[in-house]
Amino acid sequence: MVKHQLDPTKWIDKYADYLYNYTIVRVNDVEVAKDIISETFLAGLHSKDNFKGEASERTWLISILKRKIIDHYRKSNSKKGKAEVRMNFKNEDGEDENWIEQQVSDPYDRNAQDTMENTELGVAILECLDTLSPKHAAIFKMKTINNFDTEAICNEFNITPSNLWVIIHRARVAMADCLKNNWL
Repeated sequence: MVKHQLDPTKWIDKYADYLYNYTIVRVNDVEVAKDIISETFLAGLHSKDNFKGEASERTWLISILKRKIIDHYRKSNSKKGKAEVRMNFKNEDGEDENWIEQQVSDPYDRNAQDTMENTELGVAILECLDTLSPKHAAIFKMKTINNFDTEAICNEFNITPSNLWVIIHRARVAMADCLKNNWL
């Protein structure tokens, strides 16, 4: 098994852009994203002695980043009241885990109107997915619905990460327009 090494002197050059792109889509605020990335690098420096070398340097930094994003939402949700935060992350053993924090109304407190609207929305989403090209629909489903890793999708479709994000953006715009015209 390959033992990976840390080189904190190259983190900013090698990973800052990737971590920023990962963060900005999750927090949608440039300043917050920059702060979270700074906190990630700082936490990495503080815990570098705990790095076992089993994961790549980037994977290790992303796991720290995900925890920092969770912390960000914990703080903001404790101030806002009702909210839900759902994050997927890898635990210390590299296994996928889900974390969810909820402060919402009782999910069993639904009426017939709620159920009907959810069903209609589901049908509208499926119909709108059908308006996308097959490739764009498949990529959109893999990334947005099934939470596939960017690298896995790029390898599957032989595209670059930049191309992936252009496709995702265009699919989101098309889906939003379709839902606006056919459901709202």
